[in-house]
Amino acid sequence: MTRFKLTIEYDGGAYSGWQRQDNALGIQQLIEEAIGEFCGETITLYGAGRTDAGVHASGQVAHFDLAREAGGDRVRDALNFHLRGQAVSILEACAVADDFDARFSARQRVYLYRLLDRRPPPALRAGKVWWVPVPLDAEAMNEAAALLPGKHDFSTFRAAHCQADGPVKTLDTLEVIRRGDEIQVTARARSFLYNQVRIVVGTLKLVGEGKWSPKDVKSALDARARARGGPTAPPEGLYLTEVVY
Repeated sequence: MTRFKLTIEYDGGAYSGWQRQDNALGIQQLIEEAIGEFCGETITLYGAGRTDAGVHASGQVAHFDLAREAGGDRVRDALNFHLRGQAVSILEACAVADDFDARFSARQRVYLYRLLDRRPPPALRAGKVWWVPVPLDAEAMNEAAALLPGKHDFSTFRAAHCQADGPVKTLDTLEVIRRGDEIQVTARARSFLYNQVRIVVGTLKLVGEGKWSPKDVKSALDARARARGGPTAPPEGLYLTEVVY
């Protein structure tokens, strides 16, 4: 029995999210079925993070155990063959130690959120960015973002149906930069609360529009109440870009 680590890229727009579901198509199910078609085995695929419907990935990681003897390149190419026609690609497959766990071995997860702040709507980037048709102040957003890293009670930035044991998390870094006509927000932490990044981005957008000041963001954090935070940004701008082990 060999444990394989997969690095996966996908466009989440057509799927119900990462997790297998009874009444919708998840990316986990697609890859599990591709593995079954390749080797005839019924396996369970374990992901590093459960991205929501519409959320993308350029560096999702998962693991599974395979009884069949095969090299990493063979596994990668076979799975991509059986995934043809889907917006899912296996970037890498490699054998790892038996105690490797895509979720619990992770030391850090990195998310990128992309906002397009221009008047014309996107054509080539439709479904890949949050279109905001007014100019945003990236410097003010970054000033506000600098107030959030550290260990805090993030109740203000936690979805009501979050299943985490508690609201306290350590946010390692949060940075806002402008790249051309996009504003990109990068968040790094070992783990996140449900919708934490999207609520943070929705809150920072208020700063970028001049509706909030950085002090308002700090007050919202200190309030530890979801009602005091900004809106939840839409899923299509969010990407899981890296999992660090």
